[in-house]
Amino acid sequence: MKIFGPLYERAMKWAAHERAPTYLTVLSFIEAIIFPVMPEVMLAPMCVAQPKRGWWFASLSLAGSMAGALVGYALGHYAFEALKPMFAALGMLPGIESGIAVVQAKMAESPWAVFTFLVLGGFMPIPMKVFTWASGIVGVPLPQYLLSMLIGRGKRVFVLAAVIRIGGPRAEAALRRWIEPLGWIATALLVVLVAWLVWRSKFA
Repeated sequence: MKIFGPLYERAMKWAAHERAPTYLTVLSFIEAIIFPVMPEVMLAPMCVAQPKRGWWFASLSLAGSMAGALVGYALGHYAFEALKPMFAALGMLPGIESGIAVVQAKMAESPWAVFTFLVLGGFMPIPMKVFTWASGIVGVPLPQYLLSMLIGRGKRVFVLAAVIRIGGPRAEAALRRWIEPLGWIATALLVVLVAWLVWRSKFA
């Protein structure tokens, strides 16, 4: 079953549009809250088409992600209790609560332990919204939270812009070729992470 390929093709069409920079910013914003497609799949072809503007495109994506990170944090902080029945019906509540327990444990160590955890999480192919919601639910201090989001997301978009600038069209072609397995690998990693968190909360 192909899921990520069609989503990637849709993002590619957005990338070719004259309003692509706006779409990229909006996509980055929504992805930090709920959307399953990471903005890198749109950022890559935009950087290929206009490599000299790659840094600008990366900056727009980062700005959208940071705005979305604030909204995701607020939703997690203020709306989680209201959405608990929905998460329970979807079978997601145990995993979410386990993730909350891990972040709370880091909070007990120090706010900067949470910062380190979130920065490292930004290096994993896990949707940003997982961290934005969890941080809001737990109440991670905003300075550490925003700085970790800035570093984690900034690293991804600016490294991608640099890779495309160096690799050119070949880098984008490789992304297109491997988007489906990469998408499923990222999903599998997320499932493994949730399963580990559940196991840790029960047996650790």
